Amino acid sequence: MALLTVKNLAIGYDSGVVAKDLNFEVNAGDYLCITGENGSGKSTLMKTLLGLSEKLGGEIIFGDGLKKTEVGYLPQQTMIQRDFPASVKEIVLSGAQAGMGFRPFYNAREKERARISMEKMGISDLAGRCYRELSGGQQQRVLLARALLAADKILFLDEPVSGLDPDATIKMYELIKMLNREGMAIVMISHDVREVKKYASHILHFGDEVSFEKRKEMAICG
Repeated sequence: MALLTVKNLAIGYDSGVVAKDLNFEVNAGDYLCITGENGSGKSTLMKTLLGLSEKLGGEIIFGDGLKKTEVGYLPQQTMIQRDFPASVKEIVLSGAQAGMGFRPFYNAREKERARISMEKMGISDLAGRCYRELSGGQQQRVLLARALLAADKILFLDEPVSGLDPDATIKMYELIKMLNREGMAIVMISHDVREVKKYASHILHFGDEVSFEKRKEMAICG
């Protein structure tokens, strides 16, 4: 059963529809990249899938026992967030809050998952460091570890390499691909079509028309 099924979805704002008749699935182990020009509807789609924006029509169905609290999300980072005065460990642990309900403290399982997430992202040695003192690449790995803590089967990533230098960009792509190989489904927004085609199993492209392609159908493959 698909983790996510989208049927005849329409997205947009009060001012009007940005895109409509969207139909696609995300299955376990998929790596879906959403591409297109700025303002074409990429972030609107992601926010709609996550319930952060209202859909204008159609259906969004989470399947295979997936709950909305088990979805990891890495949004685009703002300048205010880059200067956040908390430790790396505190920020990573905050990824567990959606599943805590009214419980005020992190339990042993959540702390262990945070440790494993930091280890996977190669930031264990930064656990006690202040987040705002880190480089851009280090900050993104912290935020990816935070999103991973919330994720059970699927991660949503909005331009995760935006603003990173070439070395940090390569490292981030490698980490995301590692998670995908371990079984995590990835839904990622990117403007870098040529680069993402090296990794993606599917491409959802916003242009004059919205197209959905499987890797074997792509013109450029890495």
